[in-house]
Amino acid sequence: MISPWDRWYSTSCCLCCHVRTGTIILGIWYMLINAVVLLILLSALNDPVQYRYHLTSSELGTDIDVMDDANICIATAISLLMILICGMATYGAYKQHAAWIIPFFCYQIFDFALNTLVAISVVVYPNTVQDYLQQLPGTFPYKEDIMSTNNMCLVFAVLLFIGCILSFKAYLIGCVWNCYRYVSGRGTTEVLVYVTTNDTTVLLPPYEEAVAIPPKEPPPQYMEA
Repeated sequence: MISPWDRWYSTSCCLCCHVRTGTIILGIWYMLINAVVLLILLSALNDPVQYRYHLTSSELGTDIDVMDDANICIATAISLLMILICGMATYGAYKQHAAWIIPFFCYQIFDFALNTLVAISVVVYPNTVQDYLQQLPGTFPYKEDIMSTNNMCLVFAVLLFIGCILSFKAYLIGCVWNCYRYVSGRGTTEVLVYVTTNDTTVLLPPYEEAVAIPPKEPPPQYMEA
């Protein structure tokens, strides 16, 4: 009987590329996004006049302190941690080290759980959508038209949007998991085991090393006179 894990196992992902290639591309993409965020946060720390720590009253109606030094430092630390985790996943997929992929996979599960909680909160408390729209600035485009829409339609649109995001995130989780299984499976099959007839076990080297070793020439045979 085939287990559910083996049923969904595949070595190919979107665009017909290998799961290793997909994981490397995904890790690099996440690293680039977090690097941009990190640069913005560092610029805000270096030049607090240009990047304000609070929004003006013309944007939200009140002078609310949005970002201070502590929040920016926490966000910077999170960005650095994310760059490290994504770099580990990229390196692990490239060098075929399965243990390096686990932190990135755990982050994906955590992110998926947070988005699922958001979807559940929208279903349980549908009025939160209207409350969120009321907190948007007055200059937000089409704010009045969106707020005049039926609440059930807004909830359905939000749930549809979150559902598409969750489906895409679940697919990416499956790609990273398949990459982990492929890399870990490659690691366990690097050594071939051969059992002889006299109950002894002989460990053979990997195929690549065995092919690279030139065969030994047989000793010369001398004919007796």
